[in-house]
Amino acid sequence: MTGSEPDTVPLWQEKPLAEMTSAEWEALSDGSESCCMLKLEDEDTEQVYMTRIACKLMDIGKCRCQDYPKRHNKVPDCLQLTVELVESLSWLPDTCAYRLVQQGQDLAWWHPLVSGDPESVHQAGISVRTWAMTETPTRAEQLYKYLIVEEE
Repeated sequence: MTGSEPDTVPLWQEKPLAEMTSAEWEALSDGSESCCMLKLEDEDTEQVYMTRIACKLMDIGKCRCQDYPKRHNKVPDCLQLTVELVESLSWLPDTCAYRLVQQGQDLAWWHPLVSGDPESVHQAGISVRTWAMTETPTRAEQLYKYLIVEEE
């Protein structure tokens, strides 16, 4: 034995999404909480637009769901990401770890699994922490006022 440990292959490079355990799948979440932002879909074009309004269950300061185990009971349209959804949802951010792994790409330096620091996603400015707004009944009724329009 040489005294050096063999290089280990990171989880996200070791196996495809479809073969990951629930714990491995959950570990891939980067904590940006982009998925938890309310969205509007244009019925004519099917284009999906993100808003600045976070799901009513999200603790914006912590970028975490306040009741993750029961979120589907409290927010019926909350999606449980699956391999099939990762492949089909156009609104997942380009930085989404699930999308990156599905496409055979590596995770960004700021991903907590790479950096070892759950705060790195926030320090890199990837999370919604600094610009998200809490969902209120009025805001939910007027989502169009909170659209994020990307400049071309």
